[in-house]
Amino acid sequence: MREEKLERNSPRYLRGIHRTLTGFHPAIESVLAAIIGLLIGAVVMWLWGYDPIAAYSTMLKGAFADKWGLADSGAIAAPLILTALTFSICLRAGMFNIGAEGQLIMAGLAVVSVGFFSLPPGLHHVVALLFAMVAGAIWSIGPALLKLTRGVHEVVSTIMFNWIAHFLAIYLIGTILMNPRSADQTIPVPSTAIFSKLVKGTDLTYAVFVAIGFSLIIYFILWHTTIGYEVRAAGLNPSAARYGGIKNKRTILLSFILGGVSAGLAAAMILLGSSSTHAMYRLHGQLTNVGFDGMAVAMVGRNHPIGILFSALFFGGLNAGGRLMQLGSSPVPVQMVRLVMGVIVFTMSIPELARIFPAIRRYSVKLVRDLRQLGSSAGRRQSR
Repeated sequence: MREEKLERNSPRYLRGIHRTLTGFHPAIESVLAAIIGLLIGAVVMWLWGYDPIAAYSTMLKGAFADKWGLADSGAIAAPLILTALTFSICLRAGMFNIGAEGQLIMAGLAVVSVGFFSLPPGLHHVVALLFAMVAGAIWSIGPALLKLTRGVHEVVSTIMFNWIAHFLAIYLIGTILMNPRSADQTIPVPSTAIFSKLVKGTDLTYAVFVAIGFSLIIYFILWHTTIGYEVRAAGLNPSAARYGGIKNKRTILLSFILGGVSAGLAAAMILLGSSSTHAMYRLHGQLTNVGFDGMAVAMVGRNHPIGILFSALFFGGLNAGGRLMQLGSSPVPVQMVRLVMGVIVFTMSIPELARIFPAIRRYSVKLVRDLRQLGSSAGRRQSR
């Protein structure tokens, strides 16, 4: 009954949301965008005097040609899957959660804190993962409550919480969690909590299955449960969702919590898996920018949990293969590699950006209005 009300009261909006650039299936659009991005990158390299065929061949070999390349690509992809889900879940609910970086940092501190406990293998893994999920979820509740109780825009609050997490982590790493043998990092995670290597000699561990499994769980929740339907409906049209009996406040809180859990798991994937030191650095080292990179992964994956799996592997391949491009028979400097990767990612993001542009425009207007109100309120307080 609620679905009928929602469809009856928002057909025009839903048609606008699902309209795409070409009218093709999203997967075909993504492939076309990738081809265009590769062609543009080839032209850029050719104009600067580099051999694009040799460069792309080297990239492909370094990323997917053998088990070593696939393992490196998968190790890079695992945490990106989870930070992409952090952004994607909230976007499906109609919000722009860019707080994965802060949630990642706080979850990293929680993971490191398991070093204070002596537990058997297996149980130590579970405790570390639970600590990470709880820490990420708790840090996500702050922006959610600010939005629900005070109407604070989530872009503003999540950026603020990112910086709070950043400086709080610096303090905790330099005091409570400091490694006596190395002042620039925390105590290491015990070996009983570290995931075993899936492919020896690489950074790929069994933690990758946690990332894949959580992505599939999110897919099931969003597309095969009543709660998931309510989250997506609230994102498509909040007014029609309320008319259909959906409690938008509940979907907002749930979306933030699920996103925080996902970001927490991403920190665990790094510190318990791919990291070489299994400790956090004072300036967060291995965790830096993983949350922001996840936003690009989500866009390329069309904000769909299954699409994000392939998108993250593609990103992992770009990074793993990009390293080899600098060392191939026709070496390409790191600045050019980054430029080409940026062109490819931007081109592949265009279809999804076009799909959500109405929401971006609506939330940008609301953000500007909220900032103006905040400024005027501050001005009135000063005048008093």
